[in-house]
Amino acid sequence: MTEHIVPDSEHRGILAALPARIRDFALLARFDRPIGWWLLFWPCAWGVLLAGGEHRLGLIAWLLLGAIAMRGAGCVYNDLVDADLDRQVARTASRPVASGRVSRRAAWAWLLLLCLVGLAVLLQLRLPAQLVALASIALVAAYPFMKRVTWWPQAWLGLVFSWGALVGWTEVRGDELAVLVTLYAGSVFWVIGYDTIYAMQDREDDALVGIRSSALRLGGNVRGGVAAFYLAALACWVLAVWLLRAGWLALAALLPVALHLAWQAASLRGDGDNALALFRSNRMAGLLMALACWVAGNAGL
Repeated sequence: MTEHIVPDSEHRGILAALPARIRDFALLARFDRPIGWWLLFWPCAWGVLLAGGEHRLGLIAWLLLGAIAMRGAGCVYNDLVDADLDRQVARTASRPVASGRVSRRAAWAWLLLLCLVGLAVLLQLRLPAQLVALASIALVAAYPFMKRVTWWPQAWLGLVFSWGALVGWTEVRGDELAVLVTLYAGSVFWVIGYDTIYAMQDREDDALVGIRSSALRLGGNVRGGVAAFYLAALACWVLAVWLLRAGWLALAALLPVALHLAWQAASLRGDGDNALALFRSNRMAGLLMALACWVAGNAGL
């Protein structure tokens, strides 16, 4: 009953206890791998906190729900588009759509249900933030095709997974756009870095079936590439904080996340054996950055 639970699933005991049919839909939306929705959520929280919305706990909770639902919807859509490719890659061949355990029609229905949850979250936002959120649809729709046309699909993912920063900031305030742009740019570089780490797991299979990735493009320079992306992220975040509030205390708040990202880059093995663990550690990196945004966005500084 548990043979279809993939090796990188978390909460395996809970998944094994689910009826097989329900478990397949949970796997399809990647509910077994919560790291994805945390990575989508953290830029949302950064935008809110850096904009001075630390008291907006309800908003942050809604954005978390939206991240869970829309990350799930994105995964379902990705699996529908990539079913043929997934069947050729060892790590993805057992996915519910690729394996045939969930029909395409049922997957589309599940996608619609998840999008309805996202719509409920969207309706909690002010109109400017709603418009910003809706502007991401084209980016999201195009993402699954990027691995076919560019060696840098991770850069496109960065644009998508960082979009929440724009939404969170716009919901709280509409000024200081230079701060917002540099926060967003830093998040894009962060995503490229951690998704390059993640892509190291599939390099051999990707090369065989013609899937492109930054991990393949960088070859033996993956560690240096990840370090460069993380350094670019930190440079953008330093600039964002400085533009908002030119104070050393605000900048010092970025030190923990800087040390964490440096540790990731230094610890990455060339064979990718620890890639999954380092990728998952970005849940902590996101939290550390959220705390830095809270400090910098606090009006009392």
